[in-house]
Amino acid sequence: MHTLTGVTRTDQYRALGLSTFAFTVCFAVWTIFSIIGVKIKQELGLSDTQFGLLVATPVLTGSVSRIFLGVWTEQYGGRIMFPLQMLITSIAVWLLTSVQTYEVFLLAALGLGLAGGSFIVGVAYTSRWFEKEHQGTALGIFGAGNVGAAVTNFAAPFLVVAIGWEGTARVYAIVLAVTAVLFYLFAKTDPVQEERKKTGAQPVSAGSQLEPLKNIQVWRFATYYFFVFGAFVALASFLPRYYVGAYGLELTTAGVFAGLYSLPGSVFRALGGWMSDKWGARFVMYVTFIGSLVILFVMSYPQTSYVVQGITGPIEFNFGLSVGVFVSLTVVLGFLMSLGKAAVYKHIPVYYPHHVGSVGGLVGMIGGLGGFFLPIAFGMLLDHTGVWTAPFMLLFVIVGVSTVWMHVAIRRMERARHPALSDEKYLSDVPEEPHPAPAGHPQHAKTSAATQPAQ
Repeated sequence: MHTLTGVTRTDQYRALGLSTFAFTVCFAVWTIFSIIGVKIKQELGLSDTQFGLLVATPVLTGSVSRIFLGVWTEQYGGRIMFPLQMLITSIAVWLLTSVQTYEVFLLAALGLGLAGGSFIVGVAYTSRWFEKEHQGTALGIFGAGNVGAAVTNFAAPFLVVAIGWEGTARVYAIVLAVTAVLFYLFAKTDPVQEERKKTGAQPVSAGSQLEPLKNIQVWRFATYYFFVFGAFVALASFLPRYYVGAYGLELTTAGVFAGLYSLPGSVFRALGGWMSDKWGARFVMYVTFIGSLVILFVMSYPQTSYVVQGITGPIEFNFGLSVGVFVSLTVVLGFLMSLGKAAVYKHIPVYYPHHVGSVGGLVGMIGGLGGFFLPIAFGMLLDHTGVWTAPFMLLFVIVGVSTVWMHVAIRRMERARHPALSDEKYLSDVPEEPHPAPAGHPQHAKTSAATQPAQ
C-alpha cells in the first residue's frame, strides 16, 4: 500500500472536496445533450437515428476513454490529468457553438465525451489520499458527483430559454475551464507522486499498469458495474419512454417519475461506500444483487389477464402494477444500484492498490458501455417482442448471471485459501495479499521483500 506519512485530515478533505466538485461539473457537461440536443436536432433536421447516434457518442467516448485516462493518472497523477482532461473537454464544448454540419458535431461530441472519463481520474486521485479502511466512504462521496446530471436537468432548460443552446454551451465550457484552473491551483500532488519525486522513481509503464487485466477477477468486477452503472444510465433514458408507452402518461409527468429513479442512484452512493467500509463490499453487493433480482422479477411481469374455470363458471382476474407501485419499485432499484456502484469501487483499491487507474478504468469503461448498448438492446426487445416489460427481463437475466458468478467465485477463493473453513459462511473482503506493485513502482521492492519466505 502507498504511504500516507505526513498526510493530514485537511489534505484528505481538500482532495476529496475538489475531486467531487470537479466530477460534478464534468458529469453535468457529460449530460448536456439531454437538454440542448433537442434544439440541435430541430435546427439540423436530423433523423431519429442520427440524433440517437449524436446523443450516444459522448456516452461511448466517456466510457472508452476511462481505460487510458486511468493509466495516465497512475503515471502522472490526478493533479495534472484532471485539469488537462477538463480543459480539453471545455474546448470541445465551446466548438459546439460554431459547428455547422452533422459530421463535425459528431467530432465535437467525441471530445465532449471525455467529461465522462473524469470519473476514473478522480477515483485514482482520491483513493491515494485515504487509508483502505476509509476508501469506500471517500469514493462513495466522490461518486455522488453523478448528481451533476440533475444539475443539468434543472439548470440547463432555463439557460436555453434565456440565452439559447449556443449560449448554454458557452457557459458550460467557461465553467469547466474555470474549474480546471481552480483545481490545479488548489489541489496538491498526491502522496504516490510525492514519493516518486523523493526517490527519483520513473512513472510505471502502461504495460505494467495493464498487467492485472489478465485476471478474470477484474472482468468479474466489470460485469457487476455493467449493471449497477450501465443499466442505471440506460434506465434513466428509457423510463420516460416506458411511462409514456406503458401507462399513457404525459411526457412532463414521465420525466418527473424518471427523475425520482435517478436521484437516489446518485445521492446514496456515499452511503454505499460507508456500508462497504463497515460491513464489507461483498455484503453490499449481495444486498444489491438479491434486492435487484426481486424487484426486477416483479417489474418484468407484464400486464396479464387470467381466466380460471371455476365451479360456477369462468373466473377472470388481472395482474399488473399500478403506476404508483412501479415508480416506488424504481426508486428502490435506483437506491440499490447506488449502493452497488460504491461497493464495486471499494473492491478495486483493496485488491489492486497499485493499479487503481488501469483496473478502475476498465471497470468504468465496461460499465459505461452498458449505458451505450443497453438502450439499443431495449429497443430491439420492444420491436421483436411487443412486450413493454421485456427490458426488465433482460436486466433480471444479467443480474442473475452476475449473482451466481460472484457467489461461485467467492466460495472457490475461500475454499482454496482456507480448506478447513470450506463450510464457513463468513466471507472476508480483504485479500490475503493485494496484487503486487509493478516493477519501477516505489513500493515494488517493499512488497517483493515482504512476500519472500523467511530465511
